[in-house]
Amino acid sequence: MKRNLTASGVTRLTPIAAAVGLMVLGASFAAQAQEAVQPDSSVVVVTGVRAAMAQSLNQKRNSDSLVEVVTAEDVGKMPDKSVADSLQRIPGVSVATAGGSEGGFGDNDRVSLKGTPSNLTLTTLNGHTVSSGDWYISNITNGGRSVSYSMFPSELIGRVTVHKSSQADLIEGGAAGNVNIETRKPLSFKKNLTLMGSIEGAYTESSKKTDAQVSGLINWKNDANDLGILLQVFNEKRTLRRQGQEFLWWEKLDDTNAKAWIAANPSIAGKSLSFLTGSSLFEQKRQRKGGSLDIEYKVSNDLSFNVNGFYTRLDADNVNTNFMLAPYQVLSNNWSNVGGAIPSSYTLKGNTITSIAFPSKCPVADCSEMGASVQDIIARPGSYSDSKFVDFNFKYRANANLKFTGQVGTTRGTGHARDYAYEGWLAYSGSSLTMHGTDAPANVVIDNAATLNPRTGAPFFTGWATDTTTRDKENYGQVDGAYSTVWDAVPTIRFGLRTAKHDRSLTALEGTYGAGAGLLENVPKGLTRFPTSPLANVLQNPWTFSGSSMKEWGDKYVTYDRHAYQGEFQMTEKANAAYVMGDLNFADVQGNFGVRYVKTEIDVANASPNTVWKPTLTSNTYNNFLPSVNLRTDLAKNVVLRGAASRTMARPDFGALGALSLNDLTMSGSGGNPNLKPIMSNNVDAGVEWYFMPKSLIAVNLYQMKLGSYVTYGSSVAQYYNTTLGRVTNYNMSAAVNTKARVRGVELQYTQDLSNGFGFSANYTYADGKETQAAPKSACADEGNCDMVGTSKNSYNLSGFFENAKWSARLNYSFRSAFLNGLDRKSAIYQDDVATVSASVNYNINEFLTLSLEGKDLNNPLLKSYASTKDQPRAFYKNGRQVFFGLRGKM
Repeated sequence: MKRNLTASGVTRLTPIAAAVGLMVLGASFAAQAQEAVQPDSSVVVVTGVRAAMAQSLNQKRNSDSLVEVVTAEDVGKMPDKSVADSLQRIPGVSVATAGGSEGGFGDNDRVSLKGTPSNLTLTTLNGHTVSSGDWYISNITNGGRSVSYSMFPSELIGRVTVHKSSQADLIEGGAAGNVNIETRKPLSFKKNLTLMGSIEGAYTESSKKTDAQVSGLINWKNDANDLGILLQVFNEKRTLRRQGQEFLWWEKLDDTNAKAWIAANPSIAGKSLSFLTGSSLFEQKRQRKGGSLDIEYKVSNDLSFNVNGFYTRLDADNVNTNFMLAPYQVLSNNWSNVGGAIPSSYTLKGNTITSIAFPSKCPVADCSEMGASVQDIIARPGSYSDSKFVDFNFKYRANANLKFTGQVGTTRGTGHARDYAYEGWLAYSGSSLTMHGTDAPANVVIDNAATLNPRTGAPFFTGWATDTTTRDKENYGQVDGAYSTVWDAVPTIRFGLRTAKHDRSLTALEGTYGAGAGLLENVPKGLTRFPTSPLANVLQNPWTFSGSSMKEWGDKYVTYDRHAYQGEFQMTEKANAAYVMGDLNFADVQGNFGVRYVKTEIDVANASPNTVWKPTLTSNTYNNFLPSVNLRTDLAKNVVLRGAASRTMARPDFGALGALSLNDLTMSGSGGNPNLKPIMSNNVDAGVEWYFMPKSLIAVNLYQMKLGSYVTYGSSVAQYYNTTLGRVTNYNMSAAVNTKARVRGVELQYTQDLSNGFGFSANYTYADGKETQAAPKSACADEGNCDMVGTSKNSYNLSGFFENAKWSARLNYSFRSAFLNGLDRKSAIYQDDVATVSASVNYNINEFLTLSLEGKDLNNPLLKSYASTKDQPRAFYKNGRQVFFGLRGKM
């Protein structure tokens, strides 16, 4: 546990740590008293993994639709630090450690269903939507709808229900399915007063740092069980370090970038070369803190109210550094009139230059303005994201046959990042690059990389500074009714109305560097070296600047004094929905059928000139009917047959509608399309479940989705203001367009209680997702690459556990095959196969106290990504293992 020492040496704990410490200490005293009264402590009621498994399977079995359930107890026995960690072991669920091009940071962050993009999965909390921003700059500007699960700690979970098939009473927005996170409720606790909490140390191998993580829960309810108050708090710190190698710019050789080389070797024209290959270092201090307050009041058996407030904030200061070999500058020498150089040697494999070398001495008449390498150091102090909501709901029974529930609330989210970017061009030196595809990082050699050796000609320093903020909010209200009929075949008719107004905006400020910012004598004072990389071949221990010195330098020289209007947008989305649904119960068939009607009105203001906020205004209205049917029947005593059909919808990402993201160096970018239609999908599911013994299941589920308005990216050339060059230039742009796609797959699930405390579960998902229509100027049309974002053909989980009165242990192996993760700098990014191992061991000191030891990424996975072919890697990353150890208490 982290401690702060005063000058007098007195230890002071943070308020949360103190509260949790008192709770654990109180539990310890209570344990001693309990043991004094009841010396026979061997009698313990087991409510662990097996009980959680039984509960989850029972809820799955009795559901009218296709669902999976995760309970709080199941989460507590695994190293689940976010809700996404808990969901990754469910068949048909895929998780990613990043929202897109940032590559992954060791934490599961995005969740998707059925091999589709994460924005096709709707996540709700207690049945309502949750606004959130992002701390990573590209995710802020791209404005996705998929929730960042890193905002929600696993301690919040009471239960998570994954709806794989749709039904009319579910909020629209999940074309592939819905995930509903349910928090604990005050009146659901057995005791009048319940205290729970944990104190943990979180050790990250890569940074070699241990940080404190504390959480606490206090719940009170009265003897009459009609009033309850629940308070939860958390404060969790992490120190992250990711090291790797990045290939940021793949380009085809032509006369504009390699004229002299092509003249000498015409066969290399049109071949691809990595123009920027860097040793990367990402360091971050994370602190996730917040809490929730829930008040539940039962006026009578016919009327009850619940008010729930929640706040979470993720502070995410970070420094991203990249020491890059830049062969394009040597080949073109575009800052000089001398002309580009010819490599001393190279090799070619297919359409890819797999190695290239330049001589140690200057290969042209004048190398004063030629640089073979460049160092980018980007400090982002004050980066954060937050999310909050206040939700009021009620339950009212009008009479024996008619019941109502309703909720009204508001939710807000913010994402913010401020960049101080220092780009130093270094003097010409001998260098070489040897590629190994995705088998291993490339061999990179840059002479004199250990010292700051600036280019003598202009420019040495270039840089940029941005201050980007997104604000996301929604006000919502809904009422649902259930009427018990006299008809046996349709015992209940359900109906409801919902209205929501969603606002999203992006504000982008550009920084101006003051006089002297780029002078050599004014470089940041914290000159240091990279830590030794865990990857072989990469450039080791080059110079860099510390994050604190970058912040000091940026605060001194950068002023954010103008808007980048061309990158800003504002949008308002109004959604009104109504539904009617009937429960079915005829012969041996149960289920439901219904239809949901949704009207969406969306106004987008974007595409403004860079000098003034004068955007183009675009308005569209969409009316959609979403029918659904879910059926189930018992083929035998323990065998359930299921079928479902539905029409579902998801709305395009906010960034796909309105954002503009430009890369000045590569002169590429992506732009929004405010005329995108909602993503409509026709879904069919069929499955069989065999509950062959208690706490055991074998299940098979087949599914197919036909998406009539899937969102992909087409290409174009457009002119925008280049802030680095200070003039308008051409950009190779990708813009969102509607097309058609389909996904089909199979899910296999096996769970068994092996008795004597042992158990085992396994699941496998096969997904085949393809664009079925070649949108103009898209990768599918031009390159025959019709892969859908987020589709892994194969994913599986293997998990074993042991549990008795004192001990519980669990080991989990997760695998996900390669998938398209997005587009960046004119090329695709495929996340390669990745497997992770996690484990936990818990020892119950007594019924009040538990010692825990947990580990994530114990196999130290290497995250690899590549462009359209594995001959062209995009990145190699190592985040290191994570170990958590601590004490949990309850009383």
